[in-house]
Amino acid sequence: MDPRKSPMEVEQPLLPLQQNPPEYSIGYPPPESYPSASGQPAQHYGAPAASGLYIQGPYPGQTVVTVQPPANVSFSPLTSPEPDYLCYSIFTLLCCCLPLGSAALVYSVTTRDANMFGHQPIASRNSRMARILNHVSVAIGLLFWLITIIYIVLAVIAITNISYGNKNSYRP
Repeated sequence: MDPRKSPMEVEQPLLPLQQNPPEYSIGYPPPESYPSASGQPAQHYGAPAASGLYIQGPYPGQTVVTVQPPANVSFSPLTSPEPDYLCYSIFTLLCCCLPLGSAALVYSVTTRDANMFGHQPIASRNSRMARILNHVSVAIGLLFWLITIIYIVLAVIAITNISYGNKNSYRP
């Protein structure tokens, strides 16, 4: 084929044309049902129209595989999820002890994720650790506030003793 010639000048067609399209199986409409705007006979191009015959199920030659979870999985939908102590963790994070509260918050979130995915042993372990960290954080926070209040009370007493010239102080 000469590249300088246009496709119209070539003696042979580029693609062989199929004069009679193959007949289709049941479910495709006959060729007379296709409308023709130019008055020429209808052609078998495009998608066939639905005929109402529909079979539900897998395609022919397709294999269906059913997968069941293994028997040794410890999660059961009947078990209740472990408590995640999320609100408790947020409280201890903001009010008691920032480092331990943030660690408790991380364990609370991982407990929630493990509950969502059905990992019961992981959820149990993380829930227990979040509770322990929250309790320790509250204890440290209470101890801190108690020491602060005692320090303020002693400071006020010392200031009042100094301002009155030690008149009320005890002398042996």
